[in-house]
Amino acid sequence: MSNSNHFLTKLLFQGSLITKIAIGLVLGIIVGLIAQPLSPTLGFNLAESVTILGTLFVRGLRAIAPILVFILVLSAIANRKPSNADHSSKAMKSIVILYILGTFLAALVAVIASFLFPTHLTLVTGSSELSPPQNVSDVVITVLMNIVDNPIQALFNANYIGILAWAIGLGIALRHASESTKRIIHELAEAVTMIVKVVIAFAPFGVFGLVAAAMADKGLEELGAYARLLYVLVGSMLFVAFIINPILVFWHTRKNPYPLVWTAVRESGLTAFFTRSSAANIPVNMNLAKRLNLNEEIYSVSIPLGATINMAGAAITVTVLTLAAVATLGIEVSFGTALLLSVVASICACGASGVAGGSLLLIPLACSLFGIPNDIAVQVIGVGFIIGVIQDSVETALNSSTDVVFTAAADLAEQRKNG
Repeated sequence: MSNSNHFLTKLLFQGSLITKIAIGLVLGIIVGLIAQPLSPTLGFNLAESVTILGTLFVRGLRAIAPILVFILVLSAIANRKPSNADHSSKAMKSIVILYILGTFLAALVAVIASFLFPTHLTLVTGSSELSPPQNVSDVVITVLMNIVDNPIQALFNANYIGILAWAIGLGIALRHASESTKRIIHELAEAVTMIVKVVIAFAPFGVFGLVAAAMADKGLEELGAYARLLYVLVGSMLFVAFIINPILVFWHTRKNPYPLVWTAVRESGLTAFFTRSSAANIPVNMNLAKRLNLNEEIYSVSIPLGATINMAGAAITVTVLTLAAVATLGIEVSFGTALLLSVVASICACGASGVAGGSLLLIPLACSLFGIPNDIAVQVIGVGFIIGVIQDSVETALNSSTDVVFTAAADLAEQRKNG
């Protein structure tokens, strides 16, 4: 029994996680491709059977993420030393600026790409159950309401704006607590972090299940009709990830940005690509930030905040799909109007849900700028769900990896200034 336990521990916690994820990825592709031909022989679909591994992994991440955010932020603020306060506040200010600027530049890239490579849609019937926001004020009001949410409700619904608000408030209050109380809070944070490491150790199995299910999905064949649209979407996101983000990182650090960018894409973007949820990827990002030796007082706040407001991929999706609808309907658009769309898309992206497909619900709002009625806009959402297996995966990978990139850039920049 002890030998089997030792083997399991070695399998999960030793060796390169990225290598094991790559193995899970390859095996998932193989199972996804052979599942359908083997179904008559086996009497069941193998890919559908292993999907449970991916579902359990994603649910595990989503389950631990709200508790992790609440406890880490609470612990970081309650135990913060006065000497670190100035460094933390300056870094957080820089991170927020990077989040806002990065999201706007992403929307601007999407506008330029849409003008250079105009695309047309084959509109399909959307879901009548969708309830998109009607204007920008709806998005702002939703964010404000989330801030003052009941703390138990915020944890239950994974409302990270509300969780951050309560954790920061309690953390400030507990700064006046006894040292023994602060130590208990710190040890609780360490315990939750340990659970996160266990969940992340199962990532190769989760990726295996998620990839097998995706490869076996017959809906992938429908993507051919939207190849040009996907080229514009994915191309814009890759341009932001490997050109815009590195420029912003270099602006802050004055160092070669690509080692940091590549590390974030490889270790954060890869899991985000398969989970398709910025919220679910919060534990992965926090674990990466810790291994990068970033300041916990900073990343414990900036990572969950980024999963809520740093939505470069969402801004690209909203902009490209809206301008594709505009081109399809033959509406003349000036670059000034498209620039206004960039601003609106940036603001709306900050209110996008951190779950799969969350950005699509913002499309009707953006379409309203051009007088496109909701019944047409909802059809555009339908197109978004068809291409979502690729679009939403790449979008989430960009959003989530950028959280780590900008957090590290701001933290390292402050460290450089302080010697």
